[in-house]
Amino acid sequence: MPHYMRHAARFPPPPWPASCTATCSPRFRRPPLPFFRSGGATASGPSAAGAPASASASAAAAAPARRRPWTPRRILDPGDDVVLRWNRLFLVTCMVGLFVDPMYFYLLHTGLKSCVTMDMQIGVGVTAVRTVADLFYLAHMILKFRTAFVAPSSRVFGRGELVRDPDQIAIRYLKNDFIIDLAAMLPIPQVIIWFVIPAVNNSSANHTNNTLSMIVLIQYIPRVFLIVSLNSKIVKSSGVVTRTAWAGAAYNLLLYTLASHVLGALWYLLSIERQYTCWMDVCTRENGTNPAIPKCYMGYLDCKTLEDPIRMDWHSRSEIDHQCLLPEATYVYGLFADALNLDVAKVNFWDKYLYCLWWGFRNLSSYGQNLENSTYRGETIFCILICIMGLVFFSHLIGNMQTYLQSMTVRLEEWRVKRRDIEEWMRHRQLPLELQERVRRFFQYKWLATRGVDEESILQSLPLDLRREIQRHLCLALVRRVPFFSQMDEQLLDAICERLVSSLSTKDAYIVREGDPVSEMLFVIRGELESSTTDGGRTNFFSSITLRPGDFCGEELLTWALMPNPSLNFPQSTRTVRSVTEVEAFALRAEDLKYVANQFKRLHSKRLQHAFRYYSHQWRSWGACFVQGAWRRYKKRKLARELSKQEELYYMQGQGGDDGDGHDDSDSAPLLGAGAGAGGDHRDGAAAGAAHLGATFLASKFAKNTKKSAAAHHGKARMEDVSSIKFPKLAKPDEPDFSLSSDDVL
Repeated sequence: MPHYMRHAARFPPPPWPASCTATCSPRFRRPPLPFFRSGGATASGPSAAGAPASASASAAAAAPARRRPWTPRRILDPGDDVVLRWNRLFLVTCMVGLFVDPMYFYLLHTGLKSCVTMDMQIGVGVTAVRTVADLFYLAHMILKFRTAFVAPSSRVFGRGELVRDPDQIAIRYLKNDFIIDLAAMLPIPQVIIWFVIPAVNNSSANHTNNTLSMIVLIQYIPRVFLIVSLNSKIVKSSGVVTRTAWAGAAYNLLLYTLASHVLGALWYLLSIERQYTCWMDVCTRENGTNPAIPKCYMGYLDCKTLEDPIRMDWHSRSEIDHQCLLPEATYVYGLFADALNLDVAKVNFWDKYLYCLWWGFRNLSSYGQNLENSTYRGETIFCILICIMGLVFFSHLIGNMQTYLQSMTVRLEEWRVKRRDIEEWMRHRQLPLELQERVRRFFQYKWLATRGVDEESILQSLPLDLRREIQRHLCLALVRRVPFFSQMDEQLLDAICERLVSSLSTKDAYIVREGDPVSEMLFVIRGELESSTTDGGRTNFFSSITLRPGDFCGEELLTWALMPNPSLNFPQSTRTVRSVTEVEAFALRAEDLKYVANQFKRLHSKRLQHAFRYYSHQWRSWGACFVQGAWRRYKKRKLARELSKQEELYYMQGQGGDDGDGHDDSDSAPLLGAGAGAGGDHRDGAAAGAAHLGATFLASKFAKNTKKSAAAHHGKARMEDVSSIKFPKLAKPDEPDFSLSSDDVL
């Protein structure tokens, strides 16, 4: 192939036809996704490059906003929920790994033949669990290469700026945590047990014991460091490791159990080492100087040579069992004697493990006070370490457990202290017993309703949109139960819900008294209120109604808020409101109501005016009194007309009595209807004279009273105009300024 053709083959063909010249422009090519590296995988080929820009834009606009699935090339946010959940899962995996590593110490055990061997059946299970944990360590390392970090120079304000460049992330990780994570991830114990130790034929039991214990303990350090750093990272991301107090207490107890587990396994391993030291001392002394005992080799202490005839002859003549085998051993084992008795008694693995775990718990909790050690230097150092570890871990456990358990009852304890202070204050001020009982009842009801949580402070600490959504969720369904609010639109209800505050009232508590300034409107959610008025203390006037869920009081405040230029003073209450039962309600304060009235002009509408008049008990009381007064005036006018007709009728009868006309008007008024005959029956003269005399007396008395009333009014009032008499009536409530807007619909 020619040189120029080789160079041309490296470049893709242009996305426009070959026939195009300068008039053709390259077609639109979709840019790579933001979470791919620049210059990474892009659309190539005629089919990918041939999509028009308009079709791509319309498809992007029509497609719903979906969460991108995780891909291997995606850079993760360290504060994302996915990363946080992974960190919690990896924390559990790290705890399992820390529990598994000391289990390697239980693989070694001794027997009655003065040798050390390894239980490979236990090793299979331990190796399998350890390998799975190592895979999680490897996944965590891979994830760290794809997790962004906050630039240290950008932490001056706020959270800081995330660095999403994969190269910078990799360089930072390789410089900081890569070595520790790699040391914690490597499967070194598995390789030592299954490959190195079987391959080395001349290795002694002491060498195997020392190598295994050293590798496990050395790798345990980076694993502990990793779990500490992971714990702090979770705390920085979410604030707490566990979401509940019980989970936090269990987590700290698990850490204390881990420390006891490590201490028990280390105690068992050192007991094996201590017995092996006894065997080495006896084997060193039996170096062939005694002709009755064959020469001892260090390889005899490994159970691989258990079937060797020479080793069997040596063991039958040696003093090793007499000096080192418990319980008749002359060698002083100190605090390791109990662990060696487990192997002598051939205890199974789980019983041995639980006994060692109990030993660790006991000595950590008692700071090693029950230990009976020998004068061996290593044993004394081990006892000192147990005392220090017990003091540190037990203090840490008690402190954290107390903190977590107290956090569950902190509200209850605060309420008890507050109630005790209130009791002392009431006794000091010598409040009446009835008043003290009301105070106790109020705080008890408030505790049952809120459990000691200050809801207002919690809501005020949240941003505006989140606070609005919470208030809408809590209050909207309850607010819609108020008929007056059901006439409003969604935006106006959201504004009202945002400013509603909860109000609790105990039984027989006065919400507001007649004549006091009204500072809030109250919308009843649960319970009953009694609303009464005396019309400013008027004699023989009392009106009372019961407010139930859905009703409201304090409507004078709405009139005040809707005024164009309201005064600074709050309006006076025209009613006394008292709670009949325990009442839960929403309160709308004066400044909040005025803000809503000024900002939302839809509050000024005829529809709301009619709803306000219909559901306002103040307007209902005024309407009832108005109707009652009008009815009384109507009855008075009717009675006056009846009396006037009777007077005129009998006056005319008195003038025409000499004509001998005995005709009686059947349409006379009910006052004289009882004296009139029915069906045209005629009475005798005496009865007719008595009836005429009574009617004349009644008419003359009424005329006399009417004349006196006319003289008192200087002759201005006529007898038949009784409608001018003034009856006492209730004052009409102030009319809110429900001015009609241009966009209101009547």
